[in-house]
Amino acid sequence: MDRPTLYIANKNYSSWSFRPWIALTGVGIDFEEVLIPFDYPGGNPDIKAISPSGNVPVLQHGALKIWESLAIIEYAAELYPEAGLLPRDRAARALARSVSMEMLSGFRALRGACPMNIRRPRARIVLPDGVDADVRRIETIWRDLLEKSGGPFLFGAFGAADAMFAPVVNRFDIYDLVHQDDTLAYMTTMKAHPAWRKWEGAARAERWIVAEDEV
Repeated sequence: MDRPTLYIANKNYSSWSFRPWIALTGVGIDFEEVLIPFDYPGGNPDIKAISPSGNVPVLQHGALKIWESLAIIEYAAELYPEAGLLPRDRAARALARSVSMEMLSGFRALRGACPMNIRRPRARIVLPDGVDADVRRIETIWRDLLEKSGGPFLFGAFGAADAMFAPVVNRFDIYDLVHQDDTLAYMTTMKAHPAWRKWEGAARAERWIVAEDEV
């Protein structure tokens, strides 16, 4: 099978890149990584040259290009079913897709006010309307799934849903948004995963600065 290539952007900031990267890395799928930094005010032309949407991430597999984080994860789940990105049980698989889609399309207040930033020291900010409701909803999702599965990840083993929420773990941490024991325990589990640590180490080594994401 051809080895896929995943095009990503800055590890410190790019939540969209983080999701498929940690999904594939976390379950042991082999791929080539190509990082194209978004260090130009008008966007890096190298990204536009490889991406149909003009954005990353993009997964290239042979002549096929797949863009958007969740589409990449779903494609990888089909290509490597033995990796276990999605639960084997049909009902659990449907639920994993539901919460992943909710993450993909929702929580705009949280994402707008609190950009992902691996290097940012933990500190609170003044939160606009809507952020607290987003935080509470995400905590409810995590709590319900962990109770059903028994943990330590949302569906027992690490998988697609955990990857989709990975940037939220960083946001909750660096903006000091949560204090419930079960939420903090899940965050600790995520941050201890070898794939998380590998991404974090690379992100902290980067020297690019994106001013609009330095809240």
